Amino acid sequence: MDRNLLDPRSWNVRARSAAAAALVVTICLVLAGGALLMVLYRTLEHSARDAADTRARQIVEELRTAAPGGLDSSLFATDGQIGTIQVIDSAGIVVAASPGADRLPVTFEPVPPGDSRYLGNIDLGGEPDYWIVEQGAQSPSGPATVVVGADREPIEGILGTVALLMAIGGPVVVALVAVASYRLVGAALLPVERIRARVAAISTDRLDERVPVPDTQDEIARLAETMNSMLGRLESGHRAQQRFVSDASHELRSPLATITAALELAHTRPELVDTSLVDESLLPEARRMNHLLADLLLLARADENGLTHTSVDVDIDDLMYAESARVRDMSPELVVRAAIAPVRVVGDPQQLARVVRNLVDNARRHARREIRLICRTSSDGAVLEVADDGPGIALLDRQRIFERFVRLDTPRTRDSGGAGLGLAIVAEIVATHGGTIDVTDSDTGGARFVITLPVDGTCQSSPDFSR
Repeated sequence: MDRNLLDPRSWNVRARSAAAAALVVTICLVLAGGALLMVLYRTLEHSARDAADTRARQIVEELRTAAPGGLDSSLFATDGQIGTIQVIDSAGIVVAASPGADRLPVTFEPVPPGDSRYLGNIDLGGEPDYWIVEQGAQSPSGPATVVVGADREPIEGILGTVALLMAIGGPVVVALVAVASYRLVGAALLPVERIRARVAAISTDRLDERVPVPDTQDEIARLAETMNSMLGRLESGHRAQQRFVSDASHELRSPLATITAALELAHTRPELVDTSLVDESLLPEARRMNHLLADLLLLARADENGLTHTSVDVDIDDLMYAESARVRDMSPELVVRAAIAPVRVVGDPQQLARVVRNLVDNARRHARREIRLICRTSSDGAVLEVADDGPGIALLDRQRIFERFVRLDTPRTRDSGGAGLGLAIVAEIVATHGGTIDVTDSDTGGARFVITLPVDGTCQSSPDFSR
């Protein structure tokens, strides 16, 4: 026999449930049966003792007017409760007794008239045991002791019969409970088995399938709903991963094609390789590919473990001033309006600088004539605003732009747009720092990005448009 079969941990849920139900019912039956037998025994004992007391009192009353030999014979009749009766005089001689009673006195200690004594269980030697009750009496012939014994044999027979019935019926009840539990648990787990079978059949190319949801509105129905929700997330993640790989391949293909063409030209016509080819083709494409790979690695780290960052004091106003100066140098045709108040937060200076730069580059790419930079504090924390007067962002696209490789500009050229990762990186960094980002319409008709970050040790003053 396999020893694992004796280990409950190797059983299935149905077997463990049936065994647990059988064990609980067995314990309950044993405890209830023991309590029942004890109560039944005590009840029958008290009933027999009350019958013995009643018979003894009747004989004592009769002895007040009649000698023991002249008592009515019906007082000495035995039945299912009364087993033996003796009347013992003061000398210890049995002067009257029930038919078949022992002629030897049960006790040699006379009881004074008016008193009574309960001797409990007395073994008369080979005969049935009795519960003995004694009462003192005063007869015309002198004091006497009335001894009445309640027979234990019928009571023990009743207890034995009840115990036998319980011994026979108990295992039958336990077996029925075990079988019923096994079948009921099996029926209850049938929807779970269907869910398991359906999930086992779902592969990566069939993530659009869902498990059946029972109409029971119970835990199994909630399990099915949770499984369907999980499958939905897996499907969305799988599609996003496929789209991510496809877009990354597309974005890398262009710089790789340019670099490959330049290298092939250098291999076949080395005399054409000059500084212009390197500066205009090789280096820009290499930098573009390096920047794209850095963005992809950052997002991959965010997906795997979340972005980690240092926690130091960062002056957001300094980052905003630096970006406003950079835009003025790079795009002198744009008007940069900066309303910057001193604001300090706790975070990673490099990541927060990247947030500001990505938002400013996005605004610079779409602005027509003006960019607005605002830095201030509010009751919610530090607020950073970057707005432009470009075409703006449609309401339906304001959440989609934070997804990876999403670009609302259709031409995929180097001048009109990036790889579509800048805003996704901004959203990851802001979330890592416990902040929020929102997109609204700017006063000039373009897009307005608003970032709110938790503030620690901030200082606030009136916005300064002079710098």
